[in-house]
Parts: sequence; structure tokens; C-alpha cells
Amino acid sequence: MRTGNVERRTILKAAGASVATLGLAATTGCGGDGGTSADGTVTIRYSWWGADERAKRINESIRLFEKKYPKIKVRTDFQDYAAFWEKFQTQAAGGNPPDVFQNAVGFLRKYDKRGILLDLKSQVEAGRLSLDGFRAGVTSVGEVDGKQLGIPVGSNTMALVIDKKVFEKAGVRPENGWTWDDYFKALKTVHDRTQVPGDTGYFGIMYLYDLYLRQNGKAFFTKDGLGFDRADLTEWWQDGYSRVRAGIITDPEVVAQDRPKSSVTARHGASEFTWDNFTVRYTAEGDSEYGLAPVPTTDGKNTGQYLASLMLSASARTEHPGEVARFIDFMVHDPEVGRIMGYDRGVLASTGQYEAYEPSGEVDKEIARYEEDTAKAGVLGTITPHPSGADTAEAAFLRIAGDMSLGKTKVADAVKQFFDESEAAFRA
Repeated sequence: MRTGNVERRTILKAAGASVATLGLAATTGCGGDGGTSADGTVTIRYSWWGADERAKRINESIRLFEKKYPKIKVRTDFQDYAAFWEKFQTQAAGGNPPDVFQNAVGFLRKYDKRGILLDLKSQVEAGRLSLDGFRAGVTSVGEVDGKQLGIPVGSNTMALVIDKKVFEKAGVRPENGWTWDDYFKALKTVHDRTQVPGDTGYFGIMYLYDLYLRQNGKAFFTKDGLGFDRADLTEWWQDGYSRVRAGIITDPEVVAQDRPKSSVTARHGASEFTWDNFTVRYTAEGDSEYGLAPVPTTDGKNTGQYLASLMLSASARTEHPGEVARFIDFMVHDPEVGRIMGYDRGVLASTGQYEAYEPSGEVDKEIARYEEDTAKAGVLGTITPHPSGADTAEAAFLRIAGDMSLGKTKVADAVKQFFDESEAAFRA
């Protein structure tokens, strides 16, 4: 997560399939649209965003499901993040969304407002889907206005990824309860002692700004729109722009040149904020030693953090709600599926899968420790509401912050543009 569109780019890197692989997703069951065959076999369509490795894990899990439920076949489809939502938008507008699909909190109100999402409480009441056996607080991520619109598959929370060797060389040690002043001083110290910029662009990350606002009694979103004003954002972006100009933050042109690698792994930055489960990316890309550090605070305690989650949602138009519910239940509760998926989509959400998976690599172990320590610290809160149009506002924040950091637009103009675009999205 760094200057400009890094939050999105990080997601695309961690979860994206290249265009060349789009037609190569392994499929199970029969082709064609979902339906019921002459022998009573039902076919449901399942779509998600993700890369080849995720596809392999999901299809292995589906084979187990089809073995247990031989009368339910699952036809799969996946793209990268951007292509997935572009295709889903077209399918939803045409009245033909997939029966079950991967979802995120920013899209719940948007597609509920359009009547696309199935309230899964009816299937819970029918005994086909269980909301029991989840880690504390996770299922609330999928709740909107009393409806259960998504079932979590994995959880994550914001963290600071650091290049441990650079921080050690600079003599900087991030600690729980450090403040934003401590953090910004640390970035300058890292730069002064190692000539490496301390951070790759914190100010362009919507989810980090949400934590900062929450620490100060506000939030990025309210139920209906934005939870902060233009003066708030002007201060945040002006401070960030000033630090870029001072060399403390990685030059955004260098960040662009480093893509698709992170500027941390390219050794052009010592740290960046991201979701904790994305840490595997850095070890795969770089040749240094990377770790998770605490989120800075305003008061020395409250980080504003919450558990976010990828989730499975169902179409309100599905002809097979019972089969879809059994499929979701299997995918989120079956222990063997947990062992197959690991932390691919975050730390496993259900207790059965969480306990079944034994992290073997140091990265997975550190992710688990980080979430456990964060939970024990008692700082986790409830995720802020995301209104309809939140996805558009998020994209605007990342894009406009990038333009501002490059000097393409003045801070004041960038702030006005963001508010104008966001308010138009909420009215749509």
C-alpha cells in the first residue's frame, strides 16, 4: 500500500491473474449456465478474483465438495480484481450474476441496493448454513441493515510491513503504542542514516486513513457518505506531499517504475502499510528480511484497527439457494478445505478451519501471531459502514492521491476533486 493506486496494485499483485491466464481456470462440473439436469444434478456458478495458485486451491476444495454432494456440480470462473468487478457489473446489470461469488465489504450496500444479493439468513434458519463456529466478530463484516449478505472466508487487518535490515541499520525499533509523531521521526531517521526513504506513500491508502480518522473520533465512511471534511483531508495530503518533496517518502515516479514489484522489495523504501496477510508478497519478491510492525496511534493505544474479510455472497436471482448455501457452508467450515486454502484469503475465519491449518512457513506464522497479538491488545473495533458507492470513492482516493503526489494537481484541487467524485457516487 503506497503512493497512488498501491492499495489496489497490492491487491492485484497478491490476488490477480494475468490476462493470459483468464481462460485457463480449471473448471469442474458441466459447462453452460447453471441449472438442473435430467438426473436431478444441479450446477451452480462460482466466481472470484485471484491468481492461478488460488484457482488451484479452490478447485481442489470444490472436488471435495462434489464428492460429498454428488448431485451438486460447481462451474468456476476467475479474473483479476479489476476484471472481476467489470464482468460482475455487466452480469448483474443483465440479470445473470453468478450463483455464488467472492465479495468484499465495499460492495455490499452497492449491490444490496440493486437487489443483487441474497439475504442468507433464510438459509441459516433452514439449517443449510451455519453462522456458528466463527472467530469473534468476523461474521459482522457481512451484515448490512439486519441482513447477512456475506459469509467470511478469511480475516485480515492493517499492518506496517518493514524491511527489518534497513530499520536495524537505522537503529529504529517500532513498538506497540508508538505515535504518529514517533512514526514520522522514524521515517526521517531511516532516511538520514540509510539513504532509503522511510515509507513508500502512506497518504494514498484509504484504509490507513480510515484508521487515522477512527483514532480521532471520525471514520472514512458513514452509513450514507464520508465521515470527514475537506480540512481533514487537506491536512493529511499536504503533510504527505511535503514528506515526498523532502525525500522521506519514496519518489512516486520511482514507485511507478518499480511496478509490479513493491518499492520495499526493490529497496527504494523501508516500509509500507498493507493488509497483514499480504506479507507473503514481500518474501516472494525481495531478498531482505521483512516483518510486521504495529500501526501508529494518536493516543498511544487506540489503533483504530478492525478485522476485514473476504467473504462469499449469493445472488438473489439464483434458482438454487439451498445448494448455494450448502456450498458456502462447506467452503467456510470444512477442516480439509482450511488445510488446502491456508491463509490465501486471510487468516481462516471459522474456528474449525483455523484450528485445522498449521502454518508451516515463517510468514504465515507471523501473520497469525500479529492477529492474535492485536486481538489480545483489545484494540480491535467494528468495521466502519461502507455506503453504496464506496468502491468508487475508494478508487478515486487512490487515483487522485497519486496525481497529487506527482504534482499533477494541487492539494486543494485534489481534495475538491475527491469530494466531488465521491458525492456523485453516493447519489448514483
